[in-house]
Amino acid sequence: MVDNVHILFKANDRSYFAVLKKEIRALAHTLPFNERQTGEIDIIVAEMASNLVKHAGGGQILAKLVHHNNNYGIELISIDNGAGIADVNKMLRDGESSKSTLGLGLGAMQRLGDTFQIYSQKNWGTIILCRKYVKGLALHIKPPIAEVRSVVVAKPGETKCGDSFFHIENKSHVKLFLADGLGHGVEAARAVQEAGIAFANCPELYPPEILRYINLSVKKTRGLVGMVAIFDLAKKTWEVCGVGNITIKINGPTISKNFMSYNGIIGLNMPRILTSQQIVHEQGQYLIMCSDGLRGRWDTLKYTGISRYDLTILASSLFKDFTRTTDDTSVAICKINT
Repeated sequence: MVDNVHILFKANDRSYFAVLKKEIRALAHTLPFNERQTGEIDIIVAEMASNLVKHAGGGQILAKLVHHNNNYGIELISIDNGAGIADVNKMLRDGESSKSTLGLGLGAMQRLGDTFQIYSQKNWGTIILCRKYVKGLALHIKPPIAEVRSVVVAKPGETKCGDSFFHIENKSHVKLFLADGLGHGVEAARAVQEAGIAFANCPELYPPEILRYINLSVKKTRGLVGMVAIFDLAKKTWEVCGVGNITIKINGPTISKNFMSYNGIIGLNMPRILTSQQIVHEQGQYLIMCSDGLRGRWDTLKYTGISRYDLTILASSLFKDFTRTTDDTSVAICKINT
């Protein structure tokens, strides 16, 4: 089963590299990668970790399993707050290095990964995204109708994450649900997983009714806060509704707007009256949902040119700059390509 939670590994010194490599290899072994592919994943991890220490003074690697078009894989994200890369294309060429090294790391990651992207800014840092799939990946893939990405990370020190993100797509609708269980740890995780099951089983398409359905299903848990967003592919409109401290923002060519949630707790103290808010879709628009694991007043304007990249890069950038590190953190982004 593919979990939507990223496992966070710190890569601040070489003494931890062997443990990091072993744990990510164990995660990859839950999928049917062959020996060659597993070796290539080892190389990607080793190069990521080495680059973090050599060039950025340390950083983080996020890892999770992914599923795409009946194809399973592993996603690896390198995050640092270093000096940044002035010329990414130059550094991708073998033999190029800003240090006294062979300069093979970035090029090796690019060759071995099925998906590979770098986003970097001077004096801000660098994010590297790499995915490796069991069945590989076709060179020319038609963009999906809904591009949906998320970064969900447990509070440091916890083995279970009390945040979660769920999405369902069919021929008529895209359904999103971001949930944050009260507190953190095992019981918070149980609350959001029960809520996710209810979300998947709910036949409703009106966000307030979905939240009411979830509310009845999680009465025996500690409760949660959450936001539901539904996109109607025929009408080309979003409808959103949330309860509790969940942020949702629409960014687009002509609009950048935050939408407020109702006060309350799903499963414990639901508002009696709920209504949804409607947003008309426009080309280039994307929707961002996040839990209160992200500090308030975040924005995306500082990330020049990031709209050209996989949405995971944007989600990782928000995590990098705004995570509190005192709670579970979740960021989910959806862009409709119509």
